[in-house]
Amino acid sequence: MTQDSLHHIIVVGGGAGGLELATRLGKTLGKKKKAQITLIDANRTHIWKPLLHEVAAGTFDAYENQIEYMAQAKQNHFHFRLGKMNGLNRETRTVIVASTHNSKGEEIIPERQFTYDTLIIAVGSVSNDFAIEGVKEHCMFLDTNQEAESFQNKLLEAYIRANSQNAPLKPGQLDVVIAGAGATGIELSAQLHKVSRLFTTYGLDQINPSDINISIVEAADRILPGLPPKLSQATEDQLSKLNISVLKNERVIKVTKTELFTDTGRIIPACIKVWAAGIKAPSFLKNIDGLETNHINQLVVKQNLQTTVDENIFSMGDCAACPWPEMDKNVPPRAQSAHQQAALLVKTMKRRLAGKTLPDFKYYDYGSLVSLGKYSTVGNLMGNLTGSVMVEGFMARMVYLSLYKLHQFALFGFYRTMFLSIAHLFRASVHPEIKLH
Repeated sequence: MTQDSLHHIIVVGGGAGGLELATRLGKTLGKKKKAQITLIDANRTHIWKPLLHEVAAGTFDAYENQIEYMAQAKQNHFHFRLGKMNGLNRETRTVIVASTHNSKGEEIIPERQFTYDTLIIAVGSVSNDFAIEGVKEHCMFLDTNQEAESFQNKLLEAYIRANSQNAPLKPGQLDVVIAGAGATGIELSAQLHKVSRLFTTYGLDQINPSDINISIVEAADRILPGLPPKLSQATEDQLSKLNISVLKNERVIKVTKTELFTDTGRIIPACIKVWAAGIKAPSFLKNIDGLETNHINQLVVKQNLQTTVDENIFSMGDCAACPWPEMDKNVPPRAQSAHQQAALLVKTMKRRLAGKTLPDFKYYDYGSLVSLGKYSTVGNLMGNLTGSVMVEGFMARMVYLSLYKLHQFALFGFYRTMFLSIAHLFRASVHPEIKLH
């Protein structure tokens, strides 16, 4: 059987779930010539999205830890195509991929179309600014590696500038305000607290870290509103020890270049403003070629992850609205959800090729963990369905670190992950704790 005559499975989106899925399909169906597997992504490299707050703070070097899609494809028997999906033709079963340009705006790849037999859309999510005035113009986002690195560069430049000036710090000159007290906002705040101390040890010693204010603004009445109240309180107690201000029941209504405004009349000056207050699926998915979507652009899927309109199109991860019947709501947009859905879709594709009935997805909530860097990790294990156990400190930190290792296992296998871990330890012994360029 020729490559062109094989059943063609296209996975759009190389995030945590999409890359794991393409890798596992390549190792099984692709290697055995049972199907042709293609991964499409707008970027050349992959970084595990839950680590982007560390990239932004400079405590995690993206260049040393990124995965090159082309190399991953070669090693795991699938094809990689660079480009951003921006359209779909269900009648001809083609994915439309926009033209790709370089940093100078020159076209390097023209618009293309790829024909599929099965399409799996896994394009993740982006920040939802809720059309609030000034957010797009004056806030920074952490949706991509490029945005995280841009944040780190702006932060480092601000510190270098402040360290060399003769005058005292202006109000808000080095302050950071984070809109949204979900896991991303909280974990970023702890990393920034650490970074403000590290900069001093690396020579930016004209700045007193205690003069730098880090604030988190949350519209709900508690932080981590989607998680158990005990976890919220434990996390807030840790933030208080770090002198990170937590402002609850404060809804952002406007952002300017120098300030953030809330509905209670509070005005917060800050040189860096971060938006982490909500997510939505990418806008191009909204009712794309007649597929059913919800109010945040997610593709509505059945229990087996097929879209409700087209049995040849599946969706997974943050961009999919998948039912969670036991909790009478949708599966939450978490890395563990995408990991579980990727595992199911490997089985699904095998059964689909064999003409068998497709299995339904059942989500298992293994709990939630929030890392405050070296200061603490708090969380609950086992999730809501089986009763949860609160964990803090060393045990929680080890479980948190294991989540990234599970992602690496899915991509590289046990031995390569072990060697990567050893190499990381050696690098850490000779490299600075923070990225300084």
